[in-house]
Amino acid sequence: MRSDRLGETLLPKRFALPVFASDALSSVAYAPDEIFLTLAVAGGTFATTHSWQIGLAVVFVMLVVVASYRQSVHAYPASGGDHEVATVNPGPRAALTVASALLVDYVMTVAVSISSGAEEPLQGVGAGCARREQ
Repeated sequence: MRSDRLGETLLPKRFALPVFASDALSSVAYAPDEIFLTLAVAGGTFATTHSWQIGLAVVFVMLVVVASYRQSVHAYPASGGDHEVATVNPGPRAALTVASALLVDYVMTVAVSISSGAEEPLQGVGAGCARREQ
């Protein structure tokens, strides 16, 4: 498509963000619960007593990711996708690895979203049953 016609095809940010950022939005919905559940099982009381430090580490990682994405968007204004960045810089073999990683990421996101979505109603039912027994 010619560049002079792209303005007609762009979505406003208030529509584009929820449509094209569904991976990030779904992760925000279930990730904190699953992270603390995993840390509680793996780390025991350490995870609960040091949760604020873990939270700071997560915020730091998110800031690094945002800075990285901003650099990619400025360097590749046409699309800036991970696949294009890997194709242009390291080469086609790296781009294939990136594409495979993205596919695995999407499959895992769907799997964890489904399991988390199935767990939430069960937690509500379990809480109701516990109240009735008392």
